[in-house]
Amino acid sequence: MIRIIRPDEWNRSIDGPEHARKAWEAVNGIIQVVRRRGDEALKELTARFDGARLESIRVEERETDEAWRRVDPEILRALELAADRIRAYHEKQRERSWFEPEPDGTVLGQLVRPLERVGVYVPGGRAAYPSSVLMNVIPAKVAGVRDIIMMTPPGPDGSVPDVVLAAARVAGVTAVFKAGGAQAVAALAYGTESVPRVDKIVGPGNLYVALAKRAVFGQVDIDSIAGPSEIAVVADDSARPAFVAADLLSQAEHDPLASSVLITPDETLARKVREELQKQCENLPRREIAERSIREQGAIILVNDLEEAFETVNRIAPEHLEIMVRHPWEWLGKVKHAGAVFLGPWSSEPVGDYLAGPNHVLPTSGTARFFSPLGVGDFLKRTSVISFSREALKRLGPDVIRLAEAEGLTGHAEAVRIRLTEGENG
Repeated sequence: MIRIIRPDEWNRSIDGPEHARKAWEAVNGIIQVVRRRGDEALKELTARFDGARLESIRVEERETDEAWRRVDPEILRALELAADRIRAYHEKQRERSWFEPEPDGTVLGQLVRPLERVGVYVPGGRAAYPSSVLMNVIPAKVAGVRDIIMMTPPGPDGSVPDVVLAAARVAGVTAVFKAGGAQAVAALAYGTESVPRVDKIVGPGNLYVALAKRAVFGQVDIDSIAGPSEIAVVADDSARPAFVAADLLSQAEHDPLASSVLITPDETLARKVREELQKQCENLPRREIAERSIREQGAIILVNDLEEAFETVNRIAPEHLEIMVRHPWEWLGKVKHAGAVFLGPWSSEPVGDYLAGPNHVLPTSGTARFFSPLGVGDFLKRTSVISFSREALKRLGPDVIRLAEAEGLTGHAEAVRIRLTEGENG
């Protein structure tokens, strides 16, 4: 069911459809239609792709009120608990403006300001994702973003899942619109009669959403182009095979392209985990997806020792990393590249997905080498502030002139020289 291999045999390469020419052409066509025809195009595309014929694409307040009343109170309580924990974690990431005066009267500094308006895409289709709402919206709210516009595809009856609307209310979304796919991204990037244009688009989606985000980047900012979910578990002989297998399957059930990898120096554990995977998979409602993921993208990597295990982790740079060894904190310093790290047997990856507090929007496909989890800083912009005094320009201006002339930019040099010359003349 799952391969048992050595580190040098692991080479995950997904030649998926993300670069397919036809999909790219379709996405660009959709973007142009939405730019030209606005709301009318959104309604037509929603009817074509989602089977929903809408009079209005905006979710009215009464719809959210009704959805709120229908959601199980215990789920509402869990949403609010998750929101409180996510908010508390992200409040520690706040940044402030700063100014540093120098003895000669110069002041250097940085203004930190939130983006004014952000668009959040929330996937629909076969499942509802209230956790995606919380994780994408709350950091923006903590950053101070004024308007948060949410787009999500409706079902054939034109409705949005109750729990998604409830999560939007808990998180503090400004407005919700019923549109999905590339057309939703286009509406956020360029605006329509109903949908206001945003400064940044965040949130996961399918191939067409990912390609649309790539197409509009530059017109607006985006978070990232997310790939399939990933988990790597480093475990020694102290780990419980049932725990390891359950966590591998928690990612495998996402998508046939999801990657679930166990890295261990213990061959006995490897074989027990393999048995557990087969046993636990039989009871999963999404068994077919999980089995294909484990078979095609999963692996058990046998290493010589834990040192080699963490060398392998850093080559993979996984989205999620679980460390299930006797003394997990002793090994944390070995981790160079990972989106999120889960320490010990009780820190199952799903607690991070829902309510531990850190963000579950993480770098995938090895990009943890240079990307970070979504956070408050992603919704801020920074402006440099420079205030030179006359004394400072007299002291530093000659070197500015030298550097400008070295680059052949005499106009730059003259802009400083004229101040120095006139300053000497009074």
